[in-house]
Amino acid sequence: MSKLEKSAIETALKSLPNWELADDGLSIGRVYMFGDFNAAFGFMTRVALMADKMDHHPEWFNVYNKVNVTLTTHDAGGVTQKDIDLATFCDKASSS
Repeated sequence: MSKLEKSAIETALKSLPNWELADDGLSIGRVYMFGDFNAAFGFMTRVALMADKMDHHPEWFNVYNKVNVTLTTHDAGGVTQKDIDLATFCDKASSS
């Protein structure tokens, strides 16, 4: 999968308003806040199952009800459509 141009990433992020492109342009990220640890862990479980199916795994950090997610495609050296697709899934999973 090839790395997306900055303009393509910015266009895609218009439909993912809480996601931001990193200053170096190599990843996108978002912070999710949940009601408690159980809700945060449930979100991470849903995303983990999808990430495994996609063979595309997030970089993330969790403390209690907060999950910080960073997506990049290491093989491509930046953001690809896989990252946009997983970000879209993360947003859906966060609301269930």
